[in-house]
Amino acid sequence: MSRFKIWGLLLTLLLAFALAACGAETAAPTAEPSGEPAATAETTETTVDPTPAPEVEEEVEEGPRKVATFIFTQEFDSLSPIYTGMWFSGITTQIWNAAGWDFDADNNPQPVLVTEIPSLENGGISADGTTITLNLRDDIVWSDGTPLTSADFLFTYEMIMNPANAVGSTYPEELYTSIEAPDDRTVVVTFAEPFVPWTATMFRAILPKHVLQPAFEAEGTLDTAEWNRNPTVGAGPFVFAEWESGSYARFVRNENYYNEPAKIDEIFIRFVPDDAAQVAALQTGDADLGTFIAYSDVPTLKDAGVNILSVPSGYNEGWFFYLGEDGHPALQDVRVRQAIAYGLNRQAINQDLLLGLTQPAISFWDNSPYQAPELEAYPYDMAMANSLLDEAGWVDSNGDGTRDKDGVELVLVHGTTNRQIRQDLQAVAQNQLAEIGITLEIVSQPSDIYFASYAEGGPCGNGELDICESSNTASFPDPDTSRFLCNQIPSDESPDGANDQKLCDEALDALFVQQAAQVDFNARQATFHEISRLMHEQMYWLGIWQDPDIWALSSRLTGVELSGSTPFSNIAEWDIE
Repeated sequence: MSRFKIWGLLLTLLLAFALAACGAETAAPTAEPSGEPAATAETTETTVDPTPAPEVEEEVEEGPRKVATFIFTQEFDSLSPIYTGMWFSGITTQIWNAAGWDFDADNNPQPVLVTEIPSLENGGISADGTTITLNLRDDIVWSDGTPLTSADFLFTYEMIMNPANAVGSTYPEELYTSIEAPDDRTVVVTFAEPFVPWTATMFRAILPKHVLQPAFEAEGTLDTAEWNRNPTVGAGPFVFAEWESGSYARFVRNENYYNEPAKIDEIFIRFVPDDAAQVAALQTGDADLGTFIAYSDVPTLKDAGVNILSVPSGYNEGWFFYLGEDGHPALQDVRVRQAIAYGLNRQAINQDLLLGLTQPAISFWDNSPYQAPELEAYPYDMAMANSLLDEAGWVDSNGDGTRDKDGVELVLVHGTTNRQIRQDLQAVAQNQLAEIGITLEIVSQPSDIYFASYAEGGPCGNGELDICESSNTASFPDPDTSRFLCNQIPSDESPDGANDQKLCDEALDALFVQQAAQVDFNARQATFHEISRLMHEQMYWLGIWQDPDIWALSSRLTGVELSGSTPFSNIAEWDIE
């Protein structure tokens, strides 16, 4: 994923000349999760004020210090894994913390804190599929030297489930019927019935009990814990050093790492305001790694000797319609949502804005065996769009160009992050939907504001936006997701939950619950085909484009293997020539 190595003084000069930033964008992931891969927009010249890099030793005994510079167009919202669904925050966790397991370049799970991946064959999964036993390594420690034990796994679960903590989601922990630690090296999790997506959803990061339990006891919550922004204790190949908001974050090699120490001394992450600043840094050699590369910028970067990799990660750019009772009444009618799909020329958008290098996403599970194979993207059909709106009773009764019904104008607020490709799309969509009598008011915000949770007053979950756009995936490489479940709708009484569009369809809910317990692949696939058909017909989610991760890497960075699920899983093995 990246590059870089330069001798003492030259390295210091390059870093001092570093491009400045005040960054921004899941889930989506996510986050996104909340999540967010590739984009596009024409490259423009940009001038960025230099931000001095933090002081770096010019040399150590072994030779020049190796510093890899990453460029992020979005700044973290939090570094605590239980408080963020943001993609950039999530992948950064792999640098300084550790999970029970991660995924290799082929998206197969591989042990990290456990000795092996539980299975029926090795006895880690019970015969009835309801109990999963984790055997932890006996040599794992936190970066401060404190042993990492089963107590940390239990503490992580307790903090996620404690209502005093307004975490991003309690899924799948809420499904546990029990979690036990019979000894320091064993964790036993039991479900009421088999839970198939466990490798993609459980123990993706662990909290240090010895650091955070005192904070919780003192404040009664982890919401305000200093560790959320300053996690000085972790368990990854690097350890957090500093985070200068709006500018950069640094992670240095963890000298107490229980595996082979990282080959690189420091990961320096610079936040930049836009795609153009990222491209400029990559072109001039001031950066070793970039992502969310605009398709239109790919030729420019290749000409500059930058390596471009496209890594499928299940992400798709799409529109989430807000369906809460306090939302716009038009969106409660499936005919209006379908009319929007017919009235938006997504084929032309993909051709013009993304140079024809991608295509409209049909479902949340595009390019996977879990999408019903017969589904096709809604075609651009203004006649059908107008017919559906007329049928739904939305007509332009006052001649102002915007349809209305019962005194309510069909004016919808569309929001997304302030990335250029999305702002370009907003302008196009505004013009296209105006032709069928829908007025689209457009809002773009920095990522820390746009992706704020319900508890933080985020615009999506609190109904400030009628349509929220982002790039999201399921629990890739597993197709499971909690974002459409009824019990994941956040509220004042229960602010946790990923379902910020407040969609609750009992038939859909039952299918999601059903698939999670289907051990047989064919049966589970058939259930997901039903799910994708139902969501397509009801137009709960409108796919705009397929969105693989586009990475830009310097040839000076070696040993890089990128997983679509955990891209930095082998970062300890990266080196700089």
